[in-house]
Amino acid sequence: MSVQPVDVKYTAVATAENGRDGRVASDDGHIDVVVNPPKELGGSGEGTNPEQLFAAGYSACFQSALGVVARKEKADISGSTVTARVGIGSTPEGGFGLTVALEAHIPNVDEATAKDLLEKAHQVCPYSNATRGNIEVSLGTA
Repeated sequence: MSVQPVDVKYTAVATAENGRDGRVASDDGHIDVVVNPPKELGGSGEGTNPEQLFAAGYSACFQSALGVVARKEKADISGSTVTARVGIGSTPEGGFGLTVALEAHIPNVDEATAKDLLEKAHQVCPYSNATRGNIEVSLGTA
């Protein structure tokens, strides 16, 4: 698979200290959080974790992609939400992998339209494009 060129308009910068049991901060100070492994992975669970941060970013990005698609399709997505569930676990090769389940609640469209919008947003969203073929991503409606 070839790498698609990107005309970069913005670059986010964040720095981690002490990995999964430390701190993560953005260069502009908007993010400055303690990170700890969740209790399910043997950690304290007192801070956030990379999977929560990834879920937050993916859900926000996907919601925006849904908006782009809805405007083109002239669909009303007002009042909609997108929830991302990011799972982490071991792989057969001995490393770790992620899964993502995206669930959208779109109250003003029927089920078929909602599913069509999700599929189209999945083609537009930068997170979806970055993860495609690398991790399992499922789409659903609430």
